[in-house]
Amino acid sequence: MHKQCELIMVKRKAPVVRAKFSRRNRVTIATSDCLRFLRTIPDGEAALVVTSPPYNVGKKYETQLSLDEYIAFHTKVIAECVRAVRKTGSICYVVGHTRLADKRLVPLDIILHDVFDRFGLKLRNRIIWHFEHGLNSKNRFSGRHESILWYTRSDDFTFNLDAVRVPQKYPGKRHYKGPHKGLYSGNPSGKNPGDVWKIPNVKANHVEKTTHPCQFPIGLAETLILSFSNRNDLILDPFFGVGSTAVAALRTGRRVAGCDLDRGYIEVARQRIRLALVGRLKTRPRDRQVYQPSSDSKLLTRD
Repeated sequence: MHKQCELIMVKRKAPVVRAKFSRRNRVTIATSDCLRFLRTIPDGEAALVVTSPPYNVGKKYETQLSLDEYIAFHTKVIAECVRAVRKTGSICYVVGHTRLADKRLVPLDIILHDVFDRFGLKLRNRIIWHFEHGLNSKNRFSGRHESILWYTRSDDFTFNLDAVRVPQKYPGKRHYKGPHKGLYSGNPSGKNPGDVWKIPNVKANHVEKTTHPCQFPIGLAETLILSFSNRNDLILDPFFGVGSTAVAALRTGRRVAGCDLDRGYIEVARQRIRLALVGRLKTRPRDRQVYQPSSDSKLLTRD
């Protein structure tokens, strides 16, 4: 399916945020264990799961597990996500790596792929989310990407490519031979964005920064939601954090349901949702180019 989608700036009275799921809800947010919450979602109710689980690296919001325990836990979570997603739906897992006790790094996309595969899901893309800032490592190359695993339940799935096209690199390029000689060769709506996305991560000076140490950009979630769902569809996020997926879903005219164990993060999410629904939440536009300093900038030279 291909359908052009636009951001929906809601000006009407904000809907009530419910804690218990109902098909009538526009927003459902619970302070809850993710498995308990997922089991309240009816079979095939969601069009799309967009989530970024804890990476098992000892953050304050997670309980660190052994690698086997981590895989076993996500096997249960993924099973519930598969059950809750319709046959034409998708699941997007945004992941990085975990660190073992002996300091070896383990890419989560590699170990979790086997879990998705056991449930019969089909990997459509392993999207690389590239960013240019973060911790600087001294004994290895600094990490500057995470992976987005996009799976579908079947070969009949929603994919709105036209909604997320980006400007052509050479919009004036023409066919030089054949029946279309002399005509423009690129799609007038823009090109396919590919599977490497350069989007700034949310650090201290980012306009979207909250109290959460590892939130992902709203624009990243918007791109996934516009691509893999349609208006009024239900978007599900079982690792809700401060609600970036929810904001993206509501800004694009979808419904959303999610949960998190941290009451503080849920309250921040509620505040962001209220601001988003009246058009007052500050966000980085999805289509804004990454900042490049001008040639005369002092940032480019040293005394």
